[in-house]
Amino acid sequence: MSRKVTTLDMTMMYAVHGALRRELAQVSRITSRLDDDPRRLLHSALGWELFSKFLHIHHTSEDVAVWPAVRAAAAERPDRLAVVEAMEAEHAKIDPLLAAVNDAIADQDYGHQRLGDLIDTLATELSTHLAHEESEGLGLIDATLTPEQWKVFADDHRARVGTDARLYLPWMLDGADTDLAATILSRMPEQLVAAYHDEWGPSYARLILWDTADEPTKA
Repeated sequence: MSRKVTTLDMTMMYAVHGALRRELAQVSRITSRLDDDPRRLLHSALGWELFSKFLHIHHTSEDVAVWPAVRAAAAERPDRLAVVEAMEAEHAKIDPLLAAVNDAIADQDYGHQRLGDLIDTLATELSTHLAHEESEGLGLIDATLTPEQWKVFADDHRARVGTDARLYLPWMLDGADTDLAATILSRMPEQLVAAYHDEWGPSYARLILWDTADEPTKA
């Protein structure tokens, strides 16, 4: 996907979106399997836990530190306000879907009847939102927020991740384009990069995030 030239640094945003798309594909793969109970597989999957946690963090930080600031800056522009309202409305659909999926996973009697449709809806809504945010939302953010306001978002996001950074960074960079990963790491403190290479990355690589028994082993 081509990326528009922006003033604000959107590198992390695209990396997070890539990670969310990657994990969403895994969720869809699991629920499409007919030889296993997808409720059991998702209930026991660390991958689902990380996906839902980091998606919630990402959207919460945007809801707190991005869209209100964009709304204030775009107060006199109905066209820009319409984009903000669309982003907020799309966000408002995601958390209830995550909660509904978790409810279906926990429902041993009837959850299987709902799970497939819920995952299909989640995949559609989230994929549509990510594409919409990239095509219109990020450009609007770049046109309205100052670097200081963009940093407020980054700081808020970082604080919400907190001690899960040791999982979040390798999760975000898992399978990422080499140049993209190198760019992100080049902008981080040397101590954090060392922790990623020496401890966090290797530890993450040993985790079993999803049931991959029917997939080829990574090289």
